[in-house]
Amino acid sequence: MSDAVAVALQELVLANRIMAREGVIDDFGHVSVRHPQDPGRYFLSCSRSPEIVTREDLMEFLLDGTPVDQRGRGVYRERVIHGALYQARPDVGAVVHHHAREVLPFTVVPGLMLRPATHLASVLGHRMPIWDSQAEFGDTNMLVETAAQGASLARAQGDNACVLLRGHGANCAAHSLQAVVFIAIAMRDCAELLLRALPLGTPTYLSDGEIEITRELHLKGAPLTRAWDYRVARAGFRGI
Repeated sequence: MSDAVAVALQELVLANRIMAREGVIDDFGHVSVRHPQDPGRYFLSCSRSPEIVTREDLMEFLLDGTPVDQRGRGVYRERVIHGALYQARPDVGAVVHHHAREVLPFTVVPGLMLRPATHLASVLGHRMPIWDSQAEFGDTNMLVETAAQGASLARAQGDNACVLLRGHGANCAAHSLQAVVFIAIAMRDCAELLLRALPLGTPTYLSDGEIEITRELHLKGAPLTRAWDYRVARAGFRGI
């Protein structure tokens, strides 16, 4: 195993634990990372709750969701979310799919807009489309588990950092695990802030220019490393 792969796998375990510790991913969400040396593959845990994912749970997949070495382990039914986005977006290096409770109201209330209102929320970007599975696939079990559904969701997300899934949750994508963890937590925090602020009046959102400049600041270099180290420590892995 190369050093690059070893680092990616360690960060993937940490990302699972962080997402659980921060209450973004519950028992059913998942996080993945693209293979650092083979863009046609990615790593994702076997079907386990993120809070208990270990190195031994991590599996390698082809972009169509085929496991490379399954060894009898169960797999997430929604792994197509990850493969479809990696296939559609060469710039994406990591993906989070979550059902954060604070975000769900923005998926079911027409006109309730989730948009950056604080400087840290700038990482969410300018647009956040809403994907409605029923529009294309009719009544389903609300999961994204076929290649067609995965491709449809990836098209809806486009080149945006985030997409909402009606009545389901959200996807976040970024160039690295550290960045996508930052984005997913900022999404939850922004949603919580807006839900508290809306009863008090109309929120003031960031301008497009503020979003662009501030997003560029947070998603690289020292700010990104500082945020990652803080979350790693909060998850109980200080010093790793």
